[in-house]
Amino acid sequence: MPSTAAQIIVTIIPIVGIVMGGVVIFFFLLWNHKQRMLIIEKGHYVKMEFDLATFSLFAGLVLTSVGACLVIFFVMLEGFSYPVLSGLVPFSLGASLLVFFAIRGRTSKDSNG
Repeated sequence: MPSTAAQIIVTIIPIVGIVMGGVVIFFFLLWNHKQRMLIIEKGHYVKMEFDLATFSLFAGLVLTSVGACLVIFFVMLEGFSYPVLSGLVPFSLGASLLVFFAIRGRTSKDSNG
């Protein structure tokens, strides 16, 4: 049986880690906001363009491959049961992003050509 002090330390470490992580994220967001406001005031702000097609392709490939690995793993481990859903969810999200990428690519080619 572990001592009481060890149990207290093991209990407090995750709490302190979460609080410290929250403080770091808070100050990062605060300082990032102040930096952007100063850049806007000085007139040096350049809006970044978001490439939705590249994001859809990358996220779709990652989610599809992770989902496929999870599905294969759980089917081999337990057969086709409820844990397979933990692989089907990212697989279906990734597949839908890849379908979106393909449809968007076709429609942008049709409108340009």
